Amino acid sequence: MTVHSLPRASEGAAVPPVARPKAPAHVIRTDDEAIAIAKELATEFARGASQRDRERIWPLAELDAFSQSGLWSISVPKIYGGPELSYVTLNRVIAIIAEADPSLGQIPQNHLGVVAAIRTVAAEAQKTLLFAEVLKGTRFGNAFSEFGSKRAVDFHTTWTDAGDHVVVNGRKFYASGALLAHRVPIVALDDQNRAWYAIADRGAQGLTVIDDWSSFGQRTTLSGTVILDNVKVPKTHLIPGYKGYETPSADGPVFQVIQAAVDLGIARAAIADTIDFVKTKSRAWVDSGLDHAWQDPYTIQAIGDLKLRERASAALLDVASAKIDHAIAEPGAETVAEAQVATAEAKVLTTELSIAATNKLFELAGTRSTLAEHNLDRHWRNARTHTLHDPVRWKYAILGNYYLNGVNPPSHAWS
Repeated sequence: MTVHSLPRASEGAAVPPVARPKAPAHVIRTDDEAIAIAKELATEFARGASQRDRERIWPLAELDAFSQSGLWSISVPKIYGGPELSYVTLNRVIAIIAEADPSLGQIPQNHLGVVAAIRTVAAEAQKTLLFAEVLKGTRFGNAFSEFGSKRAVDFHTTWTDAGDHVVVNGRKFYASGALLAHRVPIVALDDQNRAWYAIADRGAQGLTVIDDWSSFGQRTTLSGTVILDNVKVPKTHLIPGYKGYETPSADGPVFQVIQAAVDLGIARAAIADTIDFVKTKSRAWVDSGLDHAWQDPYTIQAIGDLKLRERASAALLDVASAKIDHAIAEPGAETVAEAQVATAEAKVLTTELSIAATNKLFELAGTRSTLAEHNLDRHWRNARTHTLHDPVRWKYAILGNYYLNGVNPPSHAWS
């Protein structure tokens, strides 16, 4: 498989929609097949990841290969023609891709979250329609968060009823994947302040996506500002997202656990590059009396610690994913709380590991690892940026309140 990147448009410019794939996407049928395809793609994605980060090159061809591979539809239920693979497999796939290129690992996160929400709250006719689109290779971006609001859950974007469609108005930011999506799910409020997903066509009149993502990390997540000026969305594509949090459901931990998988991938890449650099480029310290950096007992201990925490994080991510599978199969207050708690634990460990590993890289590899030619700072930039999605200090509070006081976690997309 050979993939090539295309350069991005001018920064700050409105970006036209991309064409949908001419051929339907592959449909994966087994867990082993999903993992094998993810590994094959990751090998290709890793080759240009540093250059894409350095020059902020959009991964258009890589993204097409990714979504056409069938990996974006592995959570579609079997009753609608999908593979309905486990979240254990799904999150292993995301970690594999994120290790190769964490921006590519992050892009499908909201797509997969919306697929889960459709399963939970959409009408049967909508499920049939939308899951068929996903299986063909349609990519969902997102237009959820808004810049400058008091809290992440405060929305000003609204929709009004216009018969067979609704009309959406507002402005969004942090719209990961929206630049090269085929559809853009928009969180918009009705006249009762309830949040819906209005899944607009990327080329809909009045929907503008601006390339103004300027973060120092996760630079090619295809994010930016989304402007919604009287955008028409058919009611077939209007999903009552708020219902996913009125009664216990796994929708929240689904959104969260994929973030943890991305952080695990970032950490793995940083640890692998640390080991390679120490073995091939770093010098032994002057007082060590050693010939090679890889003989340094302090370095050996530090690598052992990182690998131990990496394996523990991966194991807990599997536990959280299995709890999510259980909560989907048997939704209820306790099964969902167990999924939320395990996901919070995984999020804490993967966040702390990704920050530690990307810091430790420079300490162990030495000064020459900071040279621009290596671009190893991308690991720290990616980890520091991605782990800001939700503060793990609040995860500790969720865990303590659950174990000490028997209080279930709050019900929203960040829990």
